[in-house]
Amino acid sequence: MMKTVPLTAMTLLIAASVHAGQAPGPARFEVTSLKAVRSTLVNTVAALQKPDIAAAKDAFEAFDSGWNGVEVYINVRYPEMYKELEGNLETRIMAGLNAPAPNAAALLADAQTMLAKYDETIGMVERAMPLNRLYDDVTRLRIVRAHLREVTPALKAGKIDKARASFNAFNDNWDSIEDLVRERSREAYVAIESGMIAIEQAFMPAQPKADTVVGLVADVMGQYNAILAEVNKEARSAK
Repeated sequence: MMKTVPLTAMTLLIAASVHAGQAPGPARFEVTSLKAVRSTLVNTVAALQKPDIAAAKDAFEAFDSGWNGVEVYINVRYPEMYKELEGNLETRIMAGLNAPAPNAAALLADAQTMLAKYDETIGMVERAMPLNRLYDDVTRLRIVRAHLREVTPALKAGKIDKARASFNAFNDNWDSIEDLVRERSREAYVAIESGMIAIEQAFMPAQPKADTVVGLVADVMGQYNAILAEVNKEARSAK
């Protein structure tokens, strides 16, 4: 009897490539997206080892934003791991970093645990079969949206430069998903484009009116979220 060999992501890719008569292709978007966020956890651990709480806060805020872009993969595949990463570890680390007197040692232990769990999850995803392609569309939309989500908190914290940089990042990455939005709704596409122009103009003064920008961002976010919700619903109902 032939010995059964466990299938890994690479085995599956090679098998598919051989069947198609082609060389193995690049890693799936799901895997590369999850790995791209990993560096922010590495930076958080490194900052806490010093310990540098301010740097750890910045690194973990970057993780939180990146995670919002890719978390749907984990939420769909592994709900219990998702609860551990977001509901337990992320919540505890965020609270600890914002405490009046952060406990660097405790935070470091949690951050190291989270990094290990995150690596474990990436390994699980690499060995799993791909989800339907609509989840990649959901994630692309969420990754780009993550930059826009940073604008309002930064403005409310008085971090004008950060808010402006976050909007510019959203603007720069918009072209990567604008066709997807336009295909779903021409009306929403036009509204988002118009809103982005208005935000760009509102950011022109050295000291922009925060309330005005926040309102404009909310309008764009509403249109954007409607498209995202539609794609997400289709992804979850697809076979």
